[in-house]
Amino acid sequence: MKYLGYYNGEYGELENMKIPMNDRVCFFGDGVYDATYSRKYNIFALDEHIDRFFNSAKALDINLDFDKKYLANLLKDLVKKCDDGNLFVYWQATRGTQIRNHAYGENIKANLWVVLKPCDIVDMSKKISVVTQKDTRFLHCNIKTLNLIPTVMASQRAFKEGVYETVFHRDGRVTECAHSNVHILKDGRLITPPADNLILAGVARAHLMAMCEKMGIIVEVRPFNLKEMLKADEIIVTSAGSLCLQVGEVDGKEVGGKAEDLIKRLQAALLEEFISATDGDND
Repeated sequence: MKYLGYYNGEYGELENMKIPMNDRVCFFGDGVYDATYSRKYNIFALDEHIDRFFNSAKALDINLDFDKKYLANLLKDLVKKCDDGNLFVYWQATRGTQIRNHAYGENIKANLWVVLKPCDIVDMSKKISVVTQKDTRFLHCNIKTLNLIPTVMASQRAFKEGVYETVFHRDGRVTECAHSNVHILKDGRLITPPADNLILAGVARAHLMAMCEKMGIIVEVRPFNLKEMLKADEIIVTSAGSLCLQVGEVDGKEVGGKAEDLIKRLQAALLEEFISATDGDND
C-alpha cells in the first residue's frame, strides 16, 4: 500500500482507517508523537526516536502498555507493507479513549497510531530562506506533544511567504524553528541552544553535534540572540528529514556564506552517515 495507517492493532490504507470520537486526541490533543525516515525499508536512528517518544510519554503521564522493543519491531514490520521503502515514519500515542472530561482519572490505556507515507529526505545542496517570529508557545517545548497550533500557524506563515521555515525567538534568545532545530557556525565553532524546556532536543541535532566532535569542530551549547544569528558565518537548520540545511536568507536579507567549505563537509558527512545506516539488509 502507498499510505499506511495503523490504530491499536488494525492497519490498512490510511484513508480507510477510523478512530473513536472519544479518543482524547479529538478534544484535547492529548498525546505525544515522534517521527523519522526510512530508506530501502530501513528506519534511520529508530532507537533514538523511540527513546525520545517514551520520554515524552513519561513527562505527560501517558500509560504506554508496550515496551520499546515491541514498538521498534512493529514499525519495522509496518514499513515492509508499503510499496515504497523511502518513507516518512510517524507514530503517536494518545492518552486513551473515554467520555470527554479534562481530568483523565486512573488506569486509562494509551492508543497507538502509526502513519507511513512515501517521502525522501530534503536535498541539502540548496540554501533555504526563513523568517523570524516571536515565540509564544507554551513552556514545555521539550515534550513532543500533539498540541501544535502555534507551530501550525508559523508553518503556514512560512508557506504563504514562500520560505522553508520560521525561526522562533523569545526574550532576546533564539529558540528553535517551527519543526526544526536551528544552530550557527562562528569562527569554526558550532553554537547550538541548550536543550532545556524551550526547545525540543532533536535527534538530528544530536547527530550534528556528534559529527562536529568527530570532525574536530568545537561545539558550544549556549543561547544566542537574533543579532548574533544574523552575523554568524552560517546558520544551520536540522531535522529528521533535512539533516543539515544551510540558510541563505532571513526575513528577506542574505546571511551566511562565510563557511561554505565547513558546512559542505558537514552535509556530506551526515548524508554518508544516513546512507550507511539505511543501506544494509532490513531485519
